[in-house]
Parts: sequence; C-alpha cells; structure tokens
Amino acid sequence: MHVEQVSIRDLHLKTGDLVRRAALGEGLVVTERGRPLASIIPVRPGDPGTPFGDRRTLPEFDALPVTGGDSTTYVSDDRDGA
Repeated sequence: MHVEQVSIRDLHLKTGDLVRRAALGEGLVVTERGRPLASIIPVRPGDPGTPFGDRRTLPEFDALPVTGGDSTTYVSDDRDGA
C-alpha cells in the first residue's frame, strides 16, 4: 500500500487540493523535515464518527481544575485581557 507523503509546508500552501486528493485515495502522511507528524485519511461513506453523546474526554483533561460559572465570561475576559 502506497501512502503519499507531503510536507507540512506543502499542506499549508495547498490545503484544499491535498485534502480532496486524500479523500479520494488512501490518505496522506504529513511530514516535517522528513519526520511523519500526522495522517489525513478519507472518511468512509456512512461512517458518521463517534456520536457526540458517546465521546469522552482524554484522561489528561481530568486533572484540570473545575471552575464554576459561565465559560463565555472566561473566554471573553481572556480575549479582552481582563
């Protein structure tokens, strides 16, 4: 099986074209200085992925502190430098 490799720079410059090509074939491996970083694979027809309600957070997120209140306030404050 041949999987095409593309540099991260080429992906940046030709994102739309490369993603459409990956969707038609077996996918792409994105590299940086020849080292594989990520894969772009086609979505199988009829495969909607994991339903939102069935998704779980990664274990790393369990260690984050829980804060109360409206999260949009925190985002706005962070954005506005408050």
